[in-house]
Amino acid sequence: MGFNNWNSTACRAEFNESMVKGIADLFVSKGLKAAGYTYVNLDDCWAKTSRDSSGNLVPDPVRFPNGIKAVADYVHSKGLKFGIYTSAGTKTCNTAGFPGGLGHEQQDADTFASWGVDYLKYDNCNNQGVDAKTRYRKMRDALKNTGRPIVYSICEWGQNKPWEWAQDTGNLWRTTGDISDNWSSMVDKVHKNQVLAQFAGPGAWNDPDMLEVGNGGMTDTEYRSHFSLWSVMAAPLLIGSDLRKASTATFDILRNTDVIAVDQDPLGKQGTVISSSGGKAVYSKPLAGGDRAVVLFNESTSAATISTTASAVGLPGGSSYTLRDLWTKSTRTTTGTISASVPAHGVVMYRVSKTGGNTPPPSGTSAVSDLSPTSATSGWGPFETDTSNGEKPAGDGRAITIQGVKYSKGLGVHAASDIGYYLGGACSTLTVDVGVDDEKTTTGSVVFQIFRDSTKVADSGLLTVDNAAKRLTANLSGGTTLRLVVTDGGNGNNSDHADWADPRLTCA
Repeated sequence: MGFNNWNSTACRAEFNESMVKGIADLFVSKGLKAAGYTYVNLDDCWAKTSRDSSGNLVPDPVRFPNGIKAVADYVHSKGLKFGIYTSAGTKTCNTAGFPGGLGHEQQDADTFASWGVDYLKYDNCNNQGVDAKTRYRKMRDALKNTGRPIVYSICEWGQNKPWEWAQDTGNLWRTTGDISDNWSSMVDKVHKNQVLAQFAGPGAWNDPDMLEVGNGGMTDTEYRSHFSLWSVMAAPLLIGSDLRKASTATFDILRNTDVIAVDQDPLGKQGTVISSSGGKAVYSKPLAGGDRAVVLFNESTSAATISTTASAVGLPGGSSYTLRDLWTKSTRTTTGTISASVPAHGVVMYRVSKTGGNTPPPSGTSAVSDLSPTSATSGWGPFETDTSNGEKPAGDGRAITIQGVKYSKGLGVHAASDIGYYLGGACSTLTVDVGVDDEKTTTGSVVFQIFRDSTKVADSGLLTVDNAAKRLTANLSGGTTLRLVVTDGGNGNNSDHADWADPRLTCA
């Protein structure tokens, strides 16, 4: 979360030291810092068009008469962080021809670290046809060698499918070309980014480009849609408007802490489209603690009623749910239907919670698959009860089978997944066989973990399609909650069909 000047100033003369310091001041005085915005970032045109005699980058003395370090120091004095820009090519993208980082990676990284840079946006212009992975990984290594923590933003416009390879290279990667301040451009970025949810997660984010909120090319209704969609997609929130000129309505959108909480949710899941027809779409995003963020999005030019259900968005069964509207702040309850009249080009955004208290499992030994979870996330498709995970609609799996052994009870999930249950301190032990389901025969590697509250009490280690089921026994004594977590094996989550086979709880 932060600010980047490009969408409001581009390379015009108004982009200078005074403006950047003023943005840092406004972060504090307008409550943006308190809302979570942290980074004040420079974009292109901050440098002179040539390096010095030693090959070092030189700040433009007109725009930044006191140098970049002085600006970074000022931003740091406000309790904020500072970012800068260059390109993974011989020159940056501006036609003036500012020097890029290609061939100067370690020298430039060392310079940035000496200035106190906390964030680097690394663009893709003038790359001389050098392989993207090579260029971006070389700067990754250079940044690491400085010893300074620097967030690394890969800006190669999605040309080389960075979502498939950049998780170990950068912290965020552009999935699209540059955004423009109009409805069609914003929606285009949404459509291109929304299909990539499986590749995002904590510390590694899909980036559909910076925010245009407040730049004047869209209505406030459209800007609320823009902000809501970026948040449900767990996208970076980098303000692109000139905050010195921003309206009250712009600040109200940017400071909506309920929507920001969805974007910044610690579970780190990107929301997905669960239904879409005729310009009416429903997005669902799992949240830590078991709630769901739900966005009803109307792309059409007329108001429309958009509906879904608690079950469809992934909430566990129940008789009542609470819907909090994150823009109007109103709250209501429903037995399961989630529906609203949505204005043209607008959204209705809810945080949906299961209402009512939880009850612990019955005494004796119970099959976990007979219990209702308090929360459930699965990397592909919903989690399945007593069948494997078929990745798509509910009920598309088959009998749970690990290395030829069939199980009548269990949970079928796809990494990354997290299933939660309420124990209420009443249970002592969980036993379960775990492994990769036989419906995948060539790929699939996962790790199973069991948590009693926040303590990990069992870990399977790496299991692949070639391994027999492994028995796990976990001590749950005194625990309030149980979490069954599956992570990928470190090589992405392709074909990671994971089975919790015959999980049994022993409770008082």
